[in-house]
Amino acid sequence: MKCFLHIAVLATLPLLAQAAPQIHIGSFYDILDSDKSVKVKVVHNTGDATAFVKVEILEILYAADGSSKEVSLSLDGSSVTRNGLIASPARLIIPSRGSQRIRLVYMGERSQERYFRLRFVPVVPEEEDKFAISSTGREEYKEALSAGINVMTGFGSIVIVHPKESHYDTRLDDRAQQYEVRNDGNALVRLEKFKDCAKDNLDCLAPFALYVRPGHSHTFSKQLGHTYTFELIEGASKRTIKVQ
Repeated sequence: MKCFLHIAVLATLPLLAQAAPQIHIGSFYDILDSDKSVKVKVVHNTGDATAFVKVEILEILYAADGSSKEVSLSLDGSSVTRNGLIASPARLIIPSRGSQRIRLVYMGERSQERYFRLRFVPVVPEEEDKFAISSTGREEYKEALSAGINVMTGFGSIVIVHPKESHYDTRLDDRAQQYEVRNDGNALVRLEKFKDCAKDNLDCLAPFALYVRPGHSHTFSKQLGHTYTFELIEGASKRTIKVQ
């Protein structure tokens, strides 16, 4: 496979003038349920140039006051510690109009929920990046992309690893002017397809999603004449909630 990709990269270099890669990573949230340790993610390149993409992993650590910090788990950009998340491969060579799969593998304890950020960063390959491309190929690629390199865009996504013994305890508090969703369980709950509609559901805002971490809550104000609906997802369980 590496040989094929190496040949494909070199074969496209003469056609890359004024071109640049454009990657798409699909969902920005990926969840590993309590019984899962592996997930496959597909990264697409819809641009006109081959994409060289580095995958970086950081763990998101939340403090008691809700603040957070991110700690890098990458070791030389190729792997992570044994108590964390691994992306394999951590170096992607994606031809123009092509795609590549990566495996997200969690290795570590699961006494509580953990959160990770993946960064997919398009780069011009350097020798230390360990991409399967020759020094000549690297220089030709740099020259071909010289006009478009500044517009290459990277993306980030979040991976949520549920604890091994997940339990859900979601409290719904419908008050006169407010509605609260409180998560008293130990795993994140999702509010999908959240809709705020007025005028007998004829005037609705675009639906969106909300995520409530364990020990936290989400409260929204209720407006007269509005109807609010969302899907409350607790692991494999899903139910529709309607608030008026």
